[in-house]
Amino acid sequence: MGMPLEMNTMIVTKGREQRLEENLFELVKEGYRLYPIEIPIDVKKTIDCDSSGTALIKKVEWQKNTTSITYQLVSLNTTN
Repeated sequence: MGMPLEMNTMIVTKGREQRLEENLFELVKEGYRLYPIEIPIDVKKTIDCDSSGTALIKKVEWQKNTTSITYQLVSLNTTN
């Protein structure tokens, strides 16, 4: 039985991100997910809302059917 894997091309936080440093965050998602590393990708609060910024993913860890990503926010989109 293979490990189910989901490819993600954006970070969807659902407000669950934890701030580690000023612009460094950690987010734990259910399941095993692949993310592009060290290239700019959109950060969104939910899949349907506008992008809240751009991030570079620095680290991805898989354990116990969860994916933990550490990302650096490199730009922030201001909301009106």
